[in-house]
This record gives sequence, C-alpha cells and structure tokens, in this order.
Amino acid sequence: LNVLFVVSDDLCPRLGCYGDPLVKSPNIDRLAARGVRFERAYCQFPLCNPSRASFLTGLRPDSTGVFENSTQFRKNVPDHVTLGQTFQKGGYFVARVGKLYHYGVPAQIGTDGLDDPPSWQERINPRGRDKDEEEKIFTLNPKAEGPARFGGTLSWLAADGEDAEQTDGLSAAATIKLMEQHRDKPFFIACGFFRPHTPYVSPKKWFDLYPLDKIKLPVLTANYKDGVPEPAFLSSKKEQENISDELRKQAIQAYHASTSFMDAQVGQLLDGLDRLKLADKTIVVFFSDHGYHLYEHGLWQKMSLFENSARVPLVISVPGSKHAGQVSRRTVELVDLHPTLADLCGLTAPSNLDGKSLKPLLDNPKADWDKPALTQVTRGTPTMTNAPTTKPSVVGRSMRTERFRFTEWNSGDKGTELYDHDSDPGELKNLANDVAHAATVATMRKELRSRYKLKD
Repeated sequence: LNVLFVVSDDLCPRLGCYGDPLVKSPNIDRLAARGVRFERAYCQFPLCNPSRASFLTGLRPDSTGVFENSTQFRKNVPDHVTLGQTFQKGGYFVARVGKLYHYGVPAQIGTDGLDDPPSWQERINPRGRDKDEEEKIFTLNPKAEGPARFGGTLSWLAADGEDAEQTDGLSAAATIKLMEQHRDKPFFIACGFFRPHTPYVSPKKWFDLYPLDKIKLPVLTANYKDGVPEPAFLSSKKEQENISDELRKQAIQAYHASTSFMDAQVGQLLDGLDRLKLADKTIVVFFSDHGYHLYEHGLWQKMSLFENSARVPLVISVPGSKHAGQVSRRTVELVDLHPTLADLCGLTAPSNLDGKSLKPLLDNPKADWDKPALTQVTRGTPTMTNAPTTKPSVVGRSMRTERFRFTEWNSGDKGTELYDHDSDPGELKNLANDVAHAATVATMRKELRSRYKLKD
C-alpha cells in the first residue's frame, strides 16, 4: 500500500464532517466518507515545531526535548528513526512537499525550514503568490519585525488570482506529479499545506462563501476567567485583546476562507489519486498539527491547553475498509501515527516509540481503548512572541479522557483544571476545586503523573 500523508497547518476541527454548520469542506468530508474520522484526536503540543517533531518521530515532546519553534529535534535525539526513515527502510520512495517539519510561516516558505533531510529522498519547497504579495496583507501588528508581523498574529488577505498560484495550490500540483512519477513502486508522499496558518491568504472567491453577517462570535460571560488558573490564558497576545467585533468577524471569515481554499487543494489530491488509478492502493491520512482558537475563551491561535487548541481533525482512509464513513470516539494522539502507518504497511517501527498503533480502531472504531490523550505546553520560552527570554517558567500538562479534561500547571502549584465534557463541552466551568469531583481529581492526577513519568 502507498501512503499519502496530508497535514494542514493550524486547522481546528471546524469542518463540515465535524458538524460545523457554516464551514464548507466538501473534500475533507469526502475523505471522511471513505475513511474513519476520529472525533477525539489530540496533538501533543499546541505549537508547530514541538507537535511536528513529535508526530514525525513518534516520540512525545518530553522525549524529543522540543518545546519551542527553534530547536531541531536531532540535537536531542540524533539517531532516532523517523516516520520517513521507517518507510525508506521498508523500500518505499519517500518524499515531502511543503511544510512537514517546522517552517516559520510565512518567513520560510520556499525554503527547507527546520527540515530533517534524512527523513526524505526528495524535498520540494513551493513558493507561491502569497509569499510574494506580503505587502498587501492586513495585520494587527504592522510595526512588528519578523514573525510577529504576519505569522504570529492575526493577518489576512483576500488575494487576486487563482488557487493554482498560491503556495498550497503549487504543493498539490507537485504532490500529484510525484505520485505519477513514482506510481510503479510503493511510495510515502507527504504534502504539508500552509493554510489556514496566518496570514490567512486565499483567493477572494473563498471569502465570498462567508458573509460577515453569517459569522457568530463566541459569547464570553463577564466572569469567564473566574476560577480558572491564570496560566490557562497566557497564550493571549496584547494586540489581539481589545479589537472590535467587526475585526474579529473579519479574522474568522478569513480563517474559514483559508480552510475552504485548503480543502479544495485536498480535493485536487483526491482527484489526482483517482485519475492515476491509485485510490484503491493508497492509504490517505489527513490531519492538522494542532487546534486553534477563534476567540473562544477570549483567545486566538494556539498555545493553550483548552480543547480548542489541543484537538485536531484526523481522518484515516484505508483501501478496502469495511468501516468507511464511520466515526471513532476514542481518545487518540498524533504520536500514534508513526506506529499506525508502519503497522498498516507491514513495516517495523522503532521499538522506542511513545505512540500506539490505531489499527485496532481502524478495524473496529468502537473497540475498547484505554489510552487518554496527553497535551502539554510551556509558558515563557524564549521563542514565543511576547515572552521573556527565560527557561519555561510554567509547564502545563493536560490529559483528556472520553469524558474529562484534567490539566495541571507546574504540577498544580500554579493551578488545576477539570472539565466535564458530558455537561460542559465548551470547558467553561472548572470543577477542579469542587468537592463533588475530588475523587475524579485525585484519580486523574495520579494517572497524569504516571503517564508523564513525573516523580510524585
């Protein structure tokens, strides 16, 4: 079996197949109709580099030692066998197009970014019109230098021209060409789309799908921060805090437009598989590196441990599956992808991986599963915009079961959170100090510490 491994950047599960009433994602929906859609899939760290280093190695951030956007994982685990290397060892042609390992977006578009050369036999770095027309982009931070100007804040552009001229359009075309060139031998081809990462650039027609009067902002109560530890909100950026509702709606419009544009590029890939007659022998994986806030909890972008930031869309389509169109509600993690794909293709994965093969859930989406999802974050690491240059001053560790999310900041010294998703899917009521939930807190604290291998 071949593998087409498709990663979106900064995409939360605001998609048609995930029940969003507004967002149009017909192609990801089409993939979900022929694959298994994971309702509760989570990243291991809600930031590009730590998350990508984790799922491409199959190691958790505590194993890779990557907690910010500047460290290349080989510095800490020089000899680790990555997902790409596992497939090369298995005799596959392995290539990537676009963003797989971390790139500063948009600064490093068209370069190798923080790539890992041994992972791939061929690397293609498309650079489209979005990269060349940056002076047209609207940003909340026009005076900033470097990443804070576009990639690090809210910024967008309803662009002129066609999808095919944008970096993601070029990436889809390059991926199809690679599949065509290598169709006679097994391939593992990874395609990394940049959208909907900021700046939210997509051709104007995608903005037209989302009239501003159709966009509803999350409702924040006056006391929404009450009872929630301060570090939970520290991913906020000053220039985003007091903008008008009109600007908020424009940002959400631009994000959804970028999502639908990116979805159309997924459609190009699926059409390419059909045209090349490869669909019946190619596993397709689609997911995002982490979730995203669109003003829920008053936050934007990533780096929180709320569900919005930790949860990702994940669809895995295996040819000949008897479970096409089914949904698994088990808690799964991106760190599970390396062992899963090795398992599905009959390859030997390294023995030190931290994830677990999802094949049992692909064989039976309702199978028993006893593994919660872990997502962690640091506060105050040097490379985060607006953060002081110090060692992480606060470490947040979260654990998600099918019912609860439990989070500790500095092992509880800086606060604890517990949310019951049965009654509170928006995570608006922290139950950690509620006597009625003391037993749940005690049990989950113990399990969290053992799963993160913390000393009590």
